[in-house]
Amino acid sequence: MIVLAADHGGYLLKEEVKKHLDETGVEYIDCGTFSTDSVDYPDIAKTACEKIASGQCSLGLLFCGTGVGISIAANKIKGIRACCCSDTFSAKYTRMHNDANVLAMGGRVVGPGLACEMVDLFLNTAFEGGRHQRRVDKITRLENENR
Repeated sequence: MIVLAADHGGYLLKEEVKKHLDETGVEYIDCGTFSTDSVDYPDIAKTACEKIASGQCSLGLLFCGTGVGISIAANKIKGIRACCCSDTFSAKYTRMHNDANVLAMGGRVVGPGLACEMVDLFLNTAFEGGRHQRRVDKITRLENENR
C-alpha cells in the first residue's frame, strides 16, 4: 500500500498519477487535497508521511507546485527519506542508492507522462543495500542525533 498527497499546486498531477495507478492495479490511500483550493503543504506532508512512519504504507508520492516544499516538510518526519525528482534517472537511483521512501514531484514542473514513468521506476526499483546501506544508516543516525 502506498500513500498519495498533494497541495493545491500538485492536485492535478496527483489526479493524473491516480488514474495511472488505477490502471496498473497499485493500491493507495489518498490523503488529499481534493481540489485546487489553497492548502498548506506541511500539513499534507505530515498526514501522508505519518502513514509511512507507522507502517500502514510502505512508500509515498507527494505533489506540490515544485515538489520542493512538500519534500522539505516530509523530511521533517522521523523515518522519511523524501526526494524531489524531475527526471527518471533520479527517481530510479533515489530508491536504489538512498532507499528513499517518498517521491515528491512538482505539478508545475513535471508533466503527467513523465510523472507516471517516474512513479513506475520509483515503485518498482529495489534498494541495492550493500555499501549504500552504510550511508542510509548514517542518515538515520543523523536524524536520531538531532531530534
